[in-house]
This record gives sequence, C-alpha cells and structure tokens, in this order.
Amino acid sequence: MGEGLAGDPAPYYETHVFVCNNRRPEGHPRGDCASKGSEKIRDYMKVRVKELGLQNIRINQSGCLDRCELGPCAVFYPEGVWYRLDSFKAVDEVIEKHLQNHGRAKDLMLP
Repeated sequence: MGEGLAGDPAPYYETHVFVCNNRRPEGHPRGDCASKGSEKIRDYMKVRVKELGLQNIRINQSGCLDRCELGPCAVFYPEGVWYRLDSFKAVDEVIEKHLQNHGRAKDLMLP
C-alpha cells in the first residue's frame, strides 16, 4: 500500500478502524464475528477512544472482512494492520499500543 499518489488529499482520519460485524446463518462452518461478540467490542472501543480523548480516530462497523474464522477481527487504516479483538482487554491493549503509542499489539495481530 504505502503512500498515496502525489496530489492526493491527506487522510481524513489519522486512523480508521473497521470492526467486522458480519453475521452468518447459525452453524456456518466459517462462523462469524458478530456471534463472537464483535458488536460489543466495537461499542466498547468507541467509548474508550472517546473517554481517552483520542482525536482524529474513527471506529466503524463493517460488513464481512472475509476473516471470520479468525475473528472477531478489525483492520486499522491507513496502516492495513489486522487484529483479533476477542475481549475488552484486547481492545485496551490495541488502543494503548497502536493508537496511543503508535506501535503494534503484536500478540493480537493477524497474519
């Protein structure tokens, strides 16, 4: 990915997070992020980012990100870094390491 083309506008958000909220029929072999709690994860992340006063960060839900068997998952742009966010503790770690300290929560990253 990398830098945009010369003349492209600056990104609107410093970081734009998409949390998968896909729901498949019960018993689907790949599972889905929503049944694994992704909606609560997204809601918690939105509240925490606001409570911490983090600016220029947007937390959104998304449709299927096609990695449901690894979920609940989220992708952070413009970096294109993927995380498995299966608990509020995981969300707190990603907020601290990725959003606040501009590093990575390596133990939560998806390949």
